Amino acid sequence: MPVTLKEVAERAGVSRSAVSRTFTQGASVSVKTRRKVEKAAAELGYSPNALASSLTTGRTKLIGLISNNFHNPLFLEVFDLFTRSLQDRGLRPLLVNLTDETEPSNSLRLLRQYSVDGVIVASSTLSPEFSLAFRDARIPVVHSFGRFASAPHVHVVGIDNVECGRIAARTLIARGYRRIAFLGGPREATSTIDRRKGFFEVARATPGLQASESYATAYSFDAGRAEMLSLLDAPPAEAYFCGDDVLSIGALSAIADHGLRVPEDVGVIGLNDMEMARWENINLTTIRQPIRQIIDSSIELVMAMLEDPERYPEARLFSCQIVERGTLRPL
Repeated sequence: MPVTLKEVAERAGVSRSAVSRTFTQGASVSVKTRRKVEKAAAELGYSPNALASSLTTGRTKLIGLISNNFHNPLFLEVFDLFTRSLQDRGLRPLLVNLTDETEPSNSLRLLRQYSVDGVIVASSTLSPEFSLAFRDARIPVVHSFGRFASAPHVHVVGIDNVECGRIAARTLIARGYRRIAFLGGPREATSTIDRRKGFFEVARATPGLQASESYATAYSFDAGRAEMLSLLDAPPAEAYFCGDDVLSIGALSAIADHGLRVPEDVGVIGLNDMEMARWENINLTTIRQPIRQIIDSSIELVMAMLEDPERYPEARLFSCQIVERGTLRPL
């Protein structure tokens, strides 16, 4: 049977409330009593019950981590960093899969059942309505990888997707490509909309440039491959900006199946710089998204909101940079 708080109190010769205060962050207890309790707990192999502690403090330390991008390998990296970073700070991640979920009230109801202290929405494709639902329920929320706004309604941490589109277009033009194309993710995703906007801002301002567009049904390998196979039924563009690394890898697979070479026949640039993009057999030129900084900043904000729930919403943007590899012709 698990060692009880009463047994620790008896071994230490103190009251049960003294044991409880010893293991409650911020509670008042003398140094002498703390040492006696910790010694008794170590001898008995006692560990405080987190659920019982939450009844005393009113805090579960649970942070809901919700996303809908479980088919994208990038989010394996994201979830790994998020869960480890939350645990290192004494918080408990509760991972929630919202794939195919369209109703924010369902996710709100689910997270309320677990009495989470806060929520991190980790998605570039979930509607902003999900974050707003938590805000309206007065649950501290941060939208990571969310859409930038100069006056956000909730805390947003991410990148400027419009500028990423501009970076991609400028990169292709600088390498002498004159027929370029945007291969985006789902049309309705705000990340797709913004990356397309930046891409065509630059393309339309460049004389003599031909630019086209197409869309995959999801940010996935299969969707990127299927869309590129369709595009290759006609003469392809000279180079493609795929709005995500996993789309790019699907596109590279389709290009190879058509007997074309990269970058000699077709160039490809992605976005994210996920681990797979660095593999030697892929070697994808891409735009690096600073994932670790976004995650650290998101956790910093949600922890600040636990202390000050009325903290005014802010948007934190991190800059991106080109990672030169082998899928574009050199400058």
